[in-house]
Amino acid sequence: MKALLLNGQSHHGWLASSPLVKKILEQTCLFSVDIKTRPPKGSDMSGFRPEFEAYDLIVLDDGGDPWSDATNAAFVDYISAGGGVALFHHSCQLFHQWQEFNEIMGLAGWGKRPASVGPRLYWRDGEVVRDTGPGDAGDCLDLRENQIIVRDPAHPITKGLPEKWLHATDELYFNLRGPAKNLHVLATAYIEPQAEAHYNDSGFGSGEHEPVLFTVDYGKGRCFNTTLGHVEGGTPADTRADSMECVGFITTFQRGCEWAASGKVTQDVPADFPAEDAISIREKCELPSAA
Repeated sequence: MKALLLNGQSHHGWLASSPLVKKILEQTCLFSVDIKTRPPKGSDMSGFRPEFEAYDLIVLDDGGDPWSDATNAAFVDYISAGGGVALFHHSCQLFHQWQEFNEIMGLAGWGKRPASVGPRLYWRDGEVVRDTGPGDAGDCLDLRENQIIVRDPAHPITKGLPEKWLHATDELYFNLRGPAKNLHVLATAYIEPQAEAHYNDSGFGSGEHEPVLFTVDYGKGRCFNTTLGHVEGGTPADTRADSMECVGFITTFQRGCEWAASGKVTQDVPADFPAEDAISIREKCELPSAA
């Protein structure tokens, strides 16, 4: 399968994260990955027209200026006709005024997204709860290890994963909101009410189990979204990033991308997948040596 990775302009460290995404996907032997970098911030975007239709999967490591109306329309046509899309971490900050994109990614943060754009989602007592209360979307905790809890062990992406696993040091998003149409929660993380937050008025966490892995069906296409995978802005290429070197991130991203591109998952869970109380790192996302 062919994947197109779009990057550039993001205030996160795309110079470091994009090579890791390419490596992670090509290690599956399922994807060949092309990379297309958008013009610098403030440039004329009318000539930025990726050939979405030539690919099975579009991955966004992107940020900054809006695309042109023609590119927006081509992207929507692509996924509506059955294309696959994969988003990670800062991708949920993109294009807050583009309604169709908000529906494709399901939940989003920042961009002053008010309650009118859709609910926040929490996991309580075995089901998703939709919070339609007031408040802008998007907050995060300081870098730390986070326990991830699988909520749908039967889905192809999460099938075979342990119920709980420890994710390596990462920036954990919460208080995301959006249209949340045709959205399916795969895994959550708990945001302690006493945890120090950065953007909301209270300055503290939500006290809720919040989505970190989820899917969205859009037309005939599929979107996989993970809020994990933070790389600090300005990080140079060939720099280590625990958030993306975590075998939990690698595995769920590989499986999520295969599902988005094909509707199925053929990859096994690796032997070095994290345990409930222990992280597992592949330095620079290199495959483990054969025994």
